[in-house]
This record gives sequence, structure tokens and C-alpha cells, in this order.
Amino acid sequence: MSYAAKLDKEQKIKLNDYAPDDKGDEDKDTSAVVIAKLGQELCELQEWLYAAQSHSVLIVLQGLDTSGKDGTIAHVMASMNPQGCDVASFKVPTPLEAGHDFLWRIHQQTPPKGMVTIFNRSHYEDVLVTRVHKLVSDDVVKKRFTHIKNFEQLLADNNTIILKFFLNISKDEQKARLEAREQDEEKAWKLSPGDWEERQFWDAYTSAYEDVLGATATKSAPWYIVPANRKWFRNLAIATALVETLRPYKKDWEETLKKLGAERKAELAEMRRTEGASDKGGKRKSGGQNPGSTHETS
Repeated sequence: MSYAAKLDKEQKIKLNDYAPDDKGDEDKDTSAVVIAKLGQELCELQEWLYAAQSHSVLIVLQGLDTSGKDGTIAHVMASMNPQGCDVASFKVPTPLEAGHDFLWRIHQQTPPKGMVTIFNRSHYEDVLVTRVHKLVSDDVVKKRFTHIKNFEQLLADNNTIILKFFLNISKDEQKARLEAREQDEEKAWKLSPGDWEERQFWDAYTSAYEDVLGATATKSAPWYIVPANRKWFRNLAIATALVETLRPYKKDWEETLKKLGAERKAELAEMRRTEGASDKGGKRKSGGQNPGSTHETS
């Protein structure tokens, strides 16, 4: 069952059509049990992925401030083995990064085969923040849409499984979360005047996201619009999408490992056969001469 709206082709969308406080027919307590089971399966699937070394997984998390990107990593990805999982965060480009094309720094962080990489913000910032603050023209943004689709197709052609999540929260919910941070000493470190300043661009960001989601959704790199007002439902939606996407690959990974196991057994058997022949040859050589037949001559 899918709890997030999946976009896998270019289309016009309006975020008003996707309720950020949707929870379907689910409730928090029951979903906690489901999420735990999904976590166990996700852990198993990651193990198969890591062992088979035939695919990689790229998870892109996008959303406005306080939408839950960090929370998603902390809760949904907690079941994954850290040895097979990386997180890459993209902030303001460094001078070196700014001296290259906008995808240069991104490509260096993409996952190798067997690995899962989570982008906490991503290359999409270069068609969102830059557009909202008019750092680039609309023509440049449109060209970047094409570059992004080609880039993601390149990754997909190299067996990278791509899932892109837009964490959809309401303006009121964002305000409530920002105010809650001020009251919570343990989360006060997250406070930033910039978060409040960016709220004045809410409508501009909404429009920019609508264009991004509609223009860059493809079959090989789909977007999922996740209702994110309720954190528990956000976690349920993302965990479900991950497991349902990776589950069909399990059979291929099992076959790959079965074939690899047979090859390893054959190599081991050949090694033992060679060692056995060597040992027998050594014994014949050392026992080929009768010590009693040796005599000195005068």
C-alpha cells in the first residue's frame, strides 16, 4: 500500500492537491508496529544489496525548513547498517565547488554499487533557492532541469535505484515547529533567523517546487510527495515506499549471490584439490629413498 503520491512522468502539479496532514486510515500506535516490521525488512534488503554488489540506492530528501529531513534519517534509516549507508548534505557551494558546474560536487557523492546514499538536500537546491532568490534566470533553471534528468538517467543506467522524496508540510505546521524549537533547549541549537526570513518566500518556494516536481519526475527517478505534518505518518510513507521499491530486486540479488556462492565453492574445491595433490607429491618424494640402503664406501 502506498501512502505517498508517486510522480513518474513529466506533468503539471499543484501542491494544494496534496494534503500535508493526510494520514489515510492509519493511526499512530498501529503504524509504529508496521514501521518496525518495515525496518526489519529494509535491513534485510540492504544486506542483500550490499552483498550482491550489483546495484546502489540513492535517496533524495527535499523539503522546506522543519519538514523532517533529519528526522527521516534518524527514524526511517535507523534500521540500516551504517557500514553500507552514507549521508551527504549540500550547503552553500564552496569557492571550489562554485567554480565547476552545479552537478560536479553532487556526482562525487553518489553511491557505489552495494551502498545506500541519502542526500539531505541535493542538486535540487540549484533550481529552488537559486530561482527563488533570483540568482539564476528562468532559462538557466529550465536547462538545469534537462541536465538533472540526464544526470539521473546516467545513474539509473549504472544500476542506481533512485527515490526522491518531497516532505510536504503546511505553513502553519512549519510555524509551530519553529516556535517549538525556541521552547526546547535540546533543539535550540537548530534555531536560525534565516528560517524565519525564508518564510516570507513561502509562495515562491511552493511555485518552484511545483515546477521541479513536475519537470523532473521520471520512471527511473520518481518523486514521492509525502504528507509530512504528522511525523509518524511521514515515516510510515517513506519506509513503505523504500521497501516496496527494493523488494522486487531481492530475487535478482539472491540469484547473484547463489551464482557467486557456487563460484566460491568451486574455487575452494580447486584449491583443496591442488593442495592435496601437492601434499601427496611431497610425501612420495620424501619417502622414495630407503634410508637402510644408504652405505658408506671405503
